[in-house]
Amino acid sequence: MKQQEKSINTVIVVGGGIAGWLTAGRLAAEHKSNTDVGVKVTLVESPNVPIIGVGEGTWPTMRSTLIALGISETDFIRECDASFKQGAKFAQWVDGGEDDYYYHPLLLPQGFTKTDMAGYWLNDGEQSSSFSNAVCFQEALCEQGLAPKTIRTPEYGAVANYAYHLDSAKFAVFLQKHCIENLGVTHILADVTKVNSIENGDIGSLTTKQAGNISGDLFVDCSGFSSLLLGGHYQVPFKSYRDVLFIDTALAVQVPYENDSSPIASHTISTAQEAGWIWDIGLQHRRGVGYVYSSKHSTESQARARLADYIGDKIDSLTIRKIPIESGHRSHFWQNNCVAVGLSAGFLEPLEASALVLVEMSAQMISEQLPTTREVMDITAKRFNDTFLYRWGKIIDFLKLHYILSKRTDNAFWIDNRDPQTIPQSLQDLMQLWQYRAPADYDFASNNEVFPAASYQYVLYGMGFKSDYSNSPHLLNDKTFAQSQFAKNKHMIQQAVSTLPSNRELLDKIKLHGLSAI
Repeated sequence: MKQQEKSINTVIVVGGGIAGWLTAGRLAAEHKSNTDVGVKVTLVESPNVPIIGVGEGTWPTMRSTLIALGISETDFIRECDASFKQGAKFAQWVDGGEDDYYYHPLLLPQGFTKTDMAGYWLNDGEQSSSFSNAVCFQEALCEQGLAPKTIRTPEYGAVANYAYHLDSAKFAVFLQKHCIENLGVTHILADVTKVNSIENGDIGSLTTKQAGNISGDLFVDCSGFSSLLLGGHYQVPFKSYRDVLFIDTALAVQVPYENDSSPIASHTISTAQEAGWIWDIGLQHRRGVGYVYSSKHSTESQARARLADYIGDKIDSLTIRKIPIESGHRSHFWQNNCVAVGLSAGFLEPLEASALVLVEMSAQMISEQLPTTREVMDITAKRFNDTFLYRWGKIIDFLKLHYILSKRTDNAFWIDNRDPQTIPQSLQDLMQLWQYRAPADYDFASNNEVFPAASYQYVLYGMGFKSDYSNSPHLLNDKTFAQSQFAKNKHMIQQAVSTLPSNRELLDKIKLHGLSAI
């Protein structure tokens, strides 16, 4: 049989962690690895390499990912210290004042698919309320620490759209157990010492220290920053975006709650600082807190002082981890019969929690479009590369958006971020269009955007951007409908606030009683 006609029967995932186990799980579930006729999925990971273990924020896509893997939401919440996330609160990003905050919730604006609610909000005196509060009931839930559902809502069901905060180390262990016991993934603990090529340049096998040679038809590189296969073996270059996204260092710490009844925020809190920002993520038993900053604009001692200011005296008893960050990605992600997922493909600073959603999207596309033979793999590879180059580019634009809208002048970090030389042309073009109208779906080429037009609206108008409709007043000719949507949202706020439990209350009930299955 010619190499090109060879069936893809064996997939080797190199590296564990969330990226490795989630990808192995999606492949195994989709291709029936726990049967005699399915595709064999093997995960090889070093017993000596610790996982990074910081990515604790997800997107709502994680719910469909867990469903696809056949995971009970109750088990996931209990085992992974998970809590509900309904969006992100950005504090002190505009001018640094105490009352300076806005939300990026996880629901579309009320009436979004029918009319330009942002235009009416800008022009009809609705600005007595923030944009997100005027068009979405989720800001009110977050401000009051409420959950997105009740104990009577079934697993993965929602009153308000939600994602999760989770303990990434516990989640990796949870996925590993599920993949091995239920999905038929073979687990090998071994150090890869050599990558062996065959005539056409493909990887034929891996030589390992503990398990000898391991052969496969497709190799998925989940080896983290080392990018053992794509970066190391194939020498696919890394493209840095340090000139666009300045954050290059994180100081991360785990902060215990005061007591077992302390409130759990139902959103990520991102608080701007003089040379970066602090994340604050509430899990069931602790908070994950970290200061990400630009070392060009702050010393480490200054950064530690800002983190101490935020956390308070208890920081003296806590362990702070320093993590280097370089925002960027490989020039492409699928080379020959090797595709990279997770940190081996790239990483962008943690604003807006894009890391895990990129892992999910990569794993989904690989599993759903897994080539049946080597002959068609290059077609799939090109499609994958085109799709993810677009996605990485759009995420970079969206992250940069938060910085260019700030009016802060307390540090050169903020001033430098507004320098047009640091703003991608693609974002500059959109900002020019949006001077005269709100972001809309047709501004984006994909039908599966990571951050759709609604997300841009929440950030733009949350940060005080104005779109001038004076040259096109005819576009806002359905005021009656718009007013009905604003009124409907106010009613939805009242209804949700009066019926939903606190985040802590619901999580405690789930631990005791569980959610009803779908």
